[in-house]
Amino acid sequence: MQQKRWSVLNIIAALIVLGATVILAARGIASLPPFGPTFNPGTGIWNMAEDAKPVKSETLHLKGLQKPVQVSFDANGTPYIHASTDHDLFMTIGYLQAKNRLFQMDLMRREGEGLLSAVVGKAGLSSDEFEDQLGLLRTAQAEWKQTTANNPARQVILAYTQGVNAVITKDEQTGNLPYMFKMLNYRPALWQPVDTLVIQGVMTQTLSFTTAPLDYALLAKTLGYQRTMQWFPVVPTSVQSPYDPGPYQQQGITSIPAQQQAQAALNVQSTLALLAKIQKLPQTAIHYDSNSNNWAVNGPKSASGSALMAGDPHLKQTLPSIWYQMEAQSPNYQFSGVSIPGLPVILIGQNQHISWSITNTQNQSTLYYQEKTSPAHPNEYYWNGAWRPMTLLHYRIPVKNGPTKNMTVKLTVHGPIMTQDGQTMSVWWAGASGSPDLDVMLNIIKASNYPQFKSALRDWVAPTQNFVYADDQGNIGLISAGYYPQVKAGQPWLPLSGTGGEDVVGTIPYNDIPQIYDPPDHFVFSANQRPVSASYPYYIGTSLDAYDPGYRADEIYRLLSQGKDFTVQDMEKMQNNTIDYQAQLIVPKLVATLTQQPDLSPQEKQVVQLMSNWHGNMSTSSVAATVWTWFWSEYIYDTFNPWFQQDHVPQSQDKNIVLSPKGGTAVTAVLSEDLAQWVINDPTNAAFSLPDGTTQNASAVMTQAFSATITNLTKSLGNNVSGWTYGKVHSQVFPSLTNIRSLGTAPRPSGGDPNTIDASYGATLSSVGPSWRFIMDWGTHQGYGIYPGGQSENPLSPWYDNQINAWWKGEYYPMYMGSQPKTVAGTWLLEP
Repeated sequence: MQQKRWSVLNIIAALIVLGATVILAARGIASLPPFGPTFNPGTGIWNMAEDAKPVKSETLHLKGLQKPVQVSFDANGTPYIHASTDHDLFMTIGYLQAKNRLFQMDLMRREGEGLLSAVVGKAGLSSDEFEDQLGLLRTAQAEWKQTTANNPARQVILAYTQGVNAVITKDEQTGNLPYMFKMLNYRPALWQPVDTLVIQGVMTQTLSFTTAPLDYALLAKTLGYQRTMQWFPVVPTSVQSPYDPGPYQQQGITSIPAQQQAQAALNVQSTLALLAKIQKLPQTAIHYDSNSNNWAVNGPKSASGSALMAGDPHLKQTLPSIWYQMEAQSPNYQFSGVSIPGLPVILIGQNQHISWSITNTQNQSTLYYQEKTSPAHPNEYYWNGAWRPMTLLHYRIPVKNGPTKNMTVKLTVHGPIMTQDGQTMSVWWAGASGSPDLDVMLNIIKASNYPQFKSALRDWVAPTQNFVYADDQGNIGLISAGYYPQVKAGQPWLPLSGTGGEDVVGTIPYNDIPQIYDPPDHFVFSANQRPVSASYPYYIGTSLDAYDPGYRADEIYRLLSQGKDFTVQDMEKMQNNTIDYQAQLIVPKLVATLTQQPDLSPQEKQVVQLMSNWHGNMSTSSVAATVWTWFWSEYIYDTFNPWFQQDHVPQSQDKNIVLSPKGGTAVTAVLSEDLAQWVINDPTNAAFSLPDGTTQNASAVMTQAFSATITNLTKSLGNNVSGWTYGKVHSQVFPSLTNIRSLGTAPRPSGGDPNTIDASYGATLSSVGPSWRFIMDWGTHQGYGIYPGGQSENPLSPWYDNQINAWWKGEYYPMYMGSQPKTVAGTWLLEP
């Protein structure tokens, strides 16, 4: 019977791979391999079914272990690792991650090291060129070279590397490499310590590299500087529920620069070309929807009186997931949570005494410099009163089925030159300085109280993160750790002068960065909002540099401030909340305006009645949610598009007002925030009027936008208003990292939007949202978590996408730290 079952699985595997091959050929994402090796009966892709067999209890031998290690797997494939030495713990983690996610790990290191073209052909060339310029590999190599022999992080990485290479070596010997290596016809190189640091850099780049100064420069060049700073101010006009409201101290360095200053010269076409180049990067390379939530309560806000904490990072939702869950114990470490494949430690989770989660602070971490160059001084730039030689680095980028690309990267004191097409622009990025993040995480994992937790975070550099904290003594806190670049002079939201007068001079002193500990109102929270009030004395970024408009934070603040006696179930309900706070603010204004209109059609009156009874819930069954989403998009467009067209601001062809391929989301979000503030507080703002002098106010444009919305919905969904449900126009998908459609999920009706706590990003189709939900109840010392995916990257594995349905229903699985899971699927005894 068992043999028959696996024969069926082999047939399924064949069908999947056949379909995948056809899709790969149609999409052209890579050159297909010779069919012989791929379909070899002994070592070809047929082995993916064998590799997908359920885990059974057995003894395995792993060369390099010091002592036996026990690994128990729960029903979802989460490993519970019990090791007698620290070395063996981290070697086992490397072994398990490689067993489950080797292709994902190889893909991530190739992306960071500029080696995608070697396996996918010219489709990866733009990414490789960009990464060679930015220099994630250079940073990782320098960081590893500086790591001393007795550094704990070095020992952890070396042990982890042993574990990964044990899998690669055995898979090579047995012909059992994961199926995608066979599909693309290449073999993974042995893992190197710098590969782990590169993957750390890939995540740093994803969360902190931006194009905001280029976007600002183009806006100022077209809209004019004054209007740009009115619509995209340094400090937003709305109060975004800052978690650290002050009072603040200042220990020098610098203060917020003046906004009124002449703009430097800018080559528009060169800047657009650079932005277009960045657009071609893999979708995970720069993530403008990298938002998240976290919060904690204690005292009277908690039903138990103990600390209660929750966190849900919003990232690209893929199969396999970005996260790998595990529980681990050794003499000096005990932790439970989620790691990123390629990294040997958890980033979110708990130990015996504390728990933590993270959201992206989203301060400005990327600066652009216009270097002074001259044809009379080739490969030189003018800095601090003298001409200096650029550092020239030569790269050879192998391209599968194509000629090798030769490339020269030029470096200045500020960083790599990204373009010399009409202007010489270099980039300074916090991630390029190297960051001892692994050392920090190891110290966090060993911390037992807030002083130790805060001390560990002092060395965190990038990406800047809001670390929420809770412990077994009932304490809570939040600290936005990382590097906040401060410049000598100039306006860092625009490209700066590269001649030396506007260089980076340091960061905000650690005790002055946003933070709070055991506040009197007994709760802390962050949701990518600006973490401080307008009176904060340091420059940390602008409204356009990806700070969230703050509506998720407003909703979290509302719920936490009004509630008390919170339980785990309350935290679960909050994480799955689909109330749009912005809609709650604006819809009453919309209804009040429309009820004064004498010539509404019967259909429009029906919709107004629906809206008047709606409370902002973006559920799949809601008609009002559909009307709100389409109306607000139309309202933004009708208000700003006349000005964008008059001033020739670069835009996309649809109604998503966008400055640049990668800046569009941030641009539209800021305009949305502006519009909401004007509707409430400034309904006669000049932006409502037309460039030709025609006077309009908020109500006039609102009425026009509503009428267009009803017309468009009728054309798209029919005359029956009751059929305009949100689930028909908004869905969620979990794509495969391979870009093979059949290995991802089909679109599924989905609620939520960017302003809801259970966030969903994308006007019609979303693949970004809560990538991991975590709740820690220190009243019972019990953690709960879930992510939409599975532990394995093998599509035939029962652990490929098995947690998606539970995640979708808002369910959670208990996390058993320090004990065996209640249901054990199998146990491995790893012996030297």
